[in-house]
Amino acid sequence: MTSIDFSKDAAQFWDKRFSQSEYVFGREPNAYLKIQASKYVKPGANALCVADGEGRNSVWLAKQGMTVEAFDISPVAVEKAKELAKHEQVSVAFSIASTHSWEWKPEHYDLIAAIFIQFATPNMRVDLFAQMRDSLKPGGYLILQGYTPKQLDYKTGGPPSIDHLYTTELIQDLLRGMEICDWQEYEAEIHEGEGHRGMSALMGVVARKR
Repeated sequence: MTSIDFSKDAAQFWDKRFSQSEYVFGREPNAYLKIQASKYVKPGANALCVADGEGRNSVWLAKQGMTVEAFDISPVAVEKAKELAKHEQVSVAFSIASTHSWEWKPEHYDLIAAIFIQFATPNMRVDLFAQMRDSLKPGGYLILQGYTPKQLDYKTGGPPSIDHLYTTELIQDLLRGMEICDWQEYEAEIHEGEGHRGMSALMGVVARKR
């Protein structure tokens, strides 16, 4: 994932990234999401996948019996996501949107999955986390996975700018007022397509809206 602001050029940037026939970040769900969603969210839940790219996470949540919406700024990615959903025989409500243009529904979702959304600049990030928090139902869960600053040493995925990476203090501040159900900062070998491959410095958080 490359550091880039949402702008008129962002869709073209990501279209080019996703234009290859292979799935850049693979077809399997993020491992942290898979473990944590199974713990906290039941079939029938309303779920949203933020900037879900080629659909690997939203399709997996739909396979677990959830009602899933997902959006991404790249039309190419969304088309590949639709093909993946068709192949897996599930239904996902896909949309082409940025985090700015997405219609955030107040207190609507039981689960919001925010997996490697580190394209967000510091200013964007404040608004985005507030929108995600407001869109959760009371008792709903935000599942977050991202890279920590040590990822700059590994260079196996993620943005090259430290301003886009997650520190404990940063995420604690953004999730202020939410109940922390799980918090992990760890290093692990990951294999998520060509985009995320190799030893990585990761943060995983599950936060519940009170």
